[in-house]
Amino acid sequence: MKSNPVAYSVFALARLFLDKPERYDVHLTAKPEAPFYQLGEEGAISADREFLESNAFRFALDDSYKLEVVQSDPIKGNFTSVARCRSSGTLLGPTNHHAYQPKLRSLYEQRFSRRMSFPDYQRQIEIVSDPAVVEQWKEDARSITTYTTLKEEPPVTFNNAAEAERHFRQNYLATLVRPVNERTIDGVASRQLPDRSLRRLVEDAWSRETRSPSQIMQELSSRFRDAGLHIFRHKRGMLFVTSVRPRPFAHDQTGASAQVQSILQTVGANPGTNRKDLAEKILVEVPAEEREARKLALASDLRWLISEGNVIEFNDGSLDLPRVKVKVVEESKPSPSSSVEDQETKSEGDAAQESEGSAPVPAAGEAEVTTTIQPATSSQDG
Repeated sequence: MKSNPVAYSVFALARLFLDKPERYDVHLTAKPEAPFYQLGEEGAISADREFLESNAFRFALDDSYKLEVVQSDPIKGNFTSVARCRSSGTLLGPTNHHAYQPKLRSLYEQRFSRRMSFPDYQRQIEIVSDPAVVEQWKEDARSITTYTTLKEEPPVTFNNAAEAERHFRQNYLATLVRPVNERTIDGVASRQLPDRSLRRLVEDAWSRETRSPSQIMQELSSRFRDAGLHIFRHKRGMLFVTSVRPRPFAHDQTGASAQVQSILQTVGANPGTNRKDLAEKILVEVPAEEREARKLALASDLRWLISEGNVIEFNDGSLDLPRVKVKVVEESKPSPSSSVEDQETKSEGDAAQESEGSAPVPAAGEAEVTTTIQPATSSQDG
């Protein structure tokens, strides 16, 4: 953008950032008296502490334990039926098998505890008597997952999830869950939040920002200025960014060539024209043998005017002249500072108040978490 004096719509650029989660970050802010909670320094976050504590073992499993799957001896016993979860299709085993209750409870806690009560979940368990399904359960049950601690010397190995979770809650949980008031996460992570209330809050903020990207436009405008680019208003007050400061050509202060004057007059009379149409209008009466040379000269003069900011070339190829800032003196308050130029300079700070403004984000239950979407700190895409 710095190497090319083309003007881009800040609104369109904001939409471009919002198109892909990789291009933006989400900043969550909670009131001091109603914080949200995080698991460790970089772990899962939730507005509900109880939810986070209930699922902490699952969220922190890879950081605390090494998992290995081993094959045990074939299952012994004459089993004629097995229980199966209708919702997930998971085989839980015979109801009188020692692993049935732990597996039932574990599946409920991991996938269904936020949707229904445990009695309701139990009512949707079915009993299947198909011999093929029983054999499938026997084969699946041979695969045993072991859990070996990563933070202890010597390491301790557990033969099932229930034992590992009991160890986790006794030794790790108390120091992991912490209250936080601010957190910035990347866009991809914001779409995968385990807390559905926070995820819905982010989705609502993204939808509102897509309709009227006020927050991200403000942030983009600030970063563009810091990078030495210029923000200006044009076309019904819309914001644009370019590497060249737009400024009207001083016709009366310099001797301009006839072709330069012709370019300015033609663009002024035909705002939105492009290079091809401009050449056709200016060179309409030029003899065929001179047309090629005149085209090159015209292109050179136009390039110079664009590089000086006297003509604006937008990224869609259209051309226009910079807005002329006319001073307006109020009768009641005559002041040299009350000019359109000053007003536009001030309005540049309101980078995105062009449509709906930046309404506050609705609260997430009692946590009252506010969501702000901003360009990713190190966006590699777009």
